[in-house]
Amino acid sequence: MTLSTVDTSLWLRTYHPTDVAPIRLVCLPHAGGSAGYYFPVSRALSPRVEVIAVQYPGRQDRRAEPGIDSLQDLARDVYEQLRSPDDRPLALFGHSMGATVAYEVARLLEDDGIVPAHLFVSGRRAPSQHRDERVHLQNDAGLVAEMKRLDGTAGGLLDDPDVLRMVLGVIRNDYRAAETYRWTPGPALHCPITALTGDHDPKVTLTEAAAWRDHTNASFALRVFDGGHFYLNSHQADVLDTIRTALTEVPHR
Repeated sequence: MTLSTVDTSLWLRTYHPTDVAPIRLVCLPHAGGSAGYYFPVSRALSPRVEVIAVQYPGRQDRRAEPGIDSLQDLARDVYEQLRSPDDRPLALFGHSMGATVAYEVARLLEDDGIVPAHLFVSGRRAPSQHRDERVHLQNDAGLVAEMKRLDGTAGGLLDDPDVLRMVLGVIRNDYRAAETYRWTPGPALHCPITALTGDHDPKVTLTEAAAWRDHTNASFALRVFDGGHFYLNSHQADVLDTIRTALTEVPHR
């Protein structure tokens, strides 16, 4: 890799930095999510895995920046932050919208001759499995109803008008980017893929999750958990075990 001249501190959050971890795991949030969602993952996997959480523009300390317009453009921005002289193997984990971004980042890395150690895709249908979704076109009440249906926001935050004023614009932008994404056919990845999903996730069927198999010429695994779109909130230990097991099989440099 070549050293990037951009400031990665806005994009990449390493909550538990360590030079002894033999592998790095880049974690990409869901629509409306932030890097902090992966703080518990970083804490649990350190020091065996160094977790790098991505902070998208338009939220929290980046709220003054324009939001997301295109998942492909977002993936390219993330890819640019990852171009560093660190030669440790790099794996990717993305949930929901973040899974698609992780996939597109993996494609860019492989185009650059860098095969990711592993790609973990959670709560998202395979890129080739299109759905005509238009949640981003709904009014505010409809958007809030969709978020409550997915149960991705803790507590009664969505009932707080002040919170809604701060986050609805960002969430709508994220939904627009995710729902207008169109897969461009190309070569299958060379890295292993593990797809993780809830067994009654309204956003992805088991068939759509299993179709990730078609996007790699390496090994593929499908893990199905009891739960909906945010199944991983109640199955964190099992998800972490899945990650640890897969990453222990990666050759260390």
